[in-house]
Amino acid sequence: MTSDTEIDDLLLAVARSDRAAFRLLYDRVSPKLFGIALKICRDRTVAEDVLQEVFTDVWRKARNFDPRRGEAGAWLAVIARNRSVDALRRQGRGVMGATTGTEAEFDTAPDPSLSGDGGVEYLTLVDCLKRLDERQRDLILRAYYRGDSREDLARAFDTPVNTIKTWLRRGLMSLKKCLDE
Repeated sequence: MTSDTEIDDLLLAVARSDRAAFRLLYDRVSPKLFGIALKICRDRTVAEDVLQEVFTDVWRKARNFDPRRGEAGAWLAVIARNRSVDALRRQGRGVMGATTGTEAEFDTAPDPSLSGDGGVEYLTLVDCLKRLDERQRDLILRAYYRGDSREDLARAFDTPVNTIKTWLRRGLMSLKKCLDE
């Protein structure tokens, strides 16, 4: 299993145009990033194209990564999510609609016991999500699991985008506090 520190170090090396570090970074994180793209795009070919765009962005923009502002894995996941949403919009498909059932979708995720930790992290995350109030949980799942944009969420909840941002931030802070326990 790759540590967060290793990913941070690899990305910093990529920022210095280290091609070997880029190859290693790709080997370490491409499965996760491809999973994000596939979950959002729901089309393997599109997800493969998105992954290529993600790593093109990583090569060009690695110097923008600041480890003091967050972990490289999260930075990379945001790039994958944003590129995936862009791909859907280019196709005119839009992001998954404002339907309900995000928790049911989360429950049908791939078997977490197949992960390196036997699913412990997944079960911890599910437990912490259940501790959030329903609105926070729904917002977080829609934004970070399904890939809905803040604008999509604002329409779905009939709420201004800035309020959605605040709700998401508060929900993520609560989730982080739970995960840190």
